[in-house]
Amino acid sequence: MNTATRSVLVARKLVEAVDICSFELVDPEGKALPPFSAGSHVDVHLGNGLVRQYSLCNDPAETHRYLIAVLRDLASRGGSAAMHALEPGQVIHISDPKNHFALAHDAAHSLLLAGGIGITPILCMAERLSNTGASFELHYCTRSRERTAFAERIRGAAFVDRVHFHYDDGPDAQKFDAQATLGRPEPDAHAYVCGPTGFMDWVLHTARGAGWSEELLHREYFAATPIDTGNDGSFEVKIASTGAVIRVGTHQTVVAALAAVGIEVPTSCEQGVCGTCLTRVLGGTPDHRDMYMTPAEQAKGDQFTPCCSRSKSARLVLDL
Repeated sequence: MNTATRSVLVARKLVEAVDICSFELVDPEGKALPPFSAGSHVDVHLGNGLVRQYSLCNDPAETHRYLIAVLRDLASRGGSAAMHALEPGQVIHISDPKNHFALAHDAAHSLLLAGGIGITPILCMAERLSNTGASFELHYCTRSRERTAFAERIRGAAFVDRVHFHYDDGPDAQKFDAQATLGRPEPDAHAYVCGPTGFMDWVLHTARGAGWSEELLHREYFAATPIDTGNDGSFEVKIASTGAVIRVGTHQTVVAALAAVGIEVPTSCEQGVCGTCLTRVLGGTPDHRDMYMTPAEQAKGDQFTPCCSRSKSARLVLDL
C-alpha cells in the first residue's frame, strides 16, 4: 500500500441529498492544498486499513479546499459508513490528488453523463469546461429529485443552460434517452460517463453501437462487478528481473502472493477500478477482472491489475 498521505481537517459536512453527504477538507494550518485537475480523486485513509477513493467535485481553480461527496451504501464494505460517521473538526489522512479520468482538452465538444453519485467527477469537469469557455453538455440521471446531489449548486451555476436533469420517477418525456443523446457522435467529440456499473455499461454499450470509437469514450467506475470465483485455480507468476517464480493460490490475489515473499506492489482500491497497481505482462495470458482498462487495452494482454485479475495460462511473466 502506498502510504504517503497528508492530514486534512473536515471543515464542513453537509447533507446534499438523501443518503449523500459532502465533506469540505482543508489544511489544518490554513495552507493551500496541492492543485488538482478535473476528474481527480483522493485516497481517503479511514483507519483499520480502509482506503477509499473519492472524486473531487469542487472547482479545480480552488486551492483552499477539497470537496468530496459520499453515498451511504447499504452494501458498503465499511468505507461509506466510516465516512458518514465523520464530523466537522476531525482530522483525517488523504493522498495528494490523482487523475485517471482526465479531460481531453482538445475535444471539440464534451458530453458529460452522470448517474447518481457519479456526478462528483463530472461536476468538476463541468466547472473546468465552463471556466475555459469550452463546448459541453451535461446529463445528470438520478432516481428522484430528493436523491439529486448538488442540484441547487448546479441551478445557480453559469453553465446551468447546458445541464439536463433526468429523474427515474419523473415523466417519460424527461427521462434520459441514451440512443438519442449518443446516436450521432459529433466530429472530435468526447464522452465521459460515471455512475453505477449498470448505468455505465448501458451508456457505453449504446455509444459503441452508435459508432463511438473507444478512444473517445472515458469512464470511471466506483466499484467492480461481482465475479464468480468458484472455478478459480492456482497459477504461477515469474518475476522477470530475478527469475523468481511464485505460486498464486486459489483464493489468493497476485498482490498478496507477491507481498508474502517481500515484493510490494502499490495498491489503492484493491478492486481493479483505480489503476494504481497496473503491471506490465511480458508473457502468459491475463484473466482480466478490472474495470479500469478499456476492452481494447485488455485485449492486448500486455498489462493487468494484480489486485484482482488472474491468469488464463499456467504462468504469467511480470515486468517486476
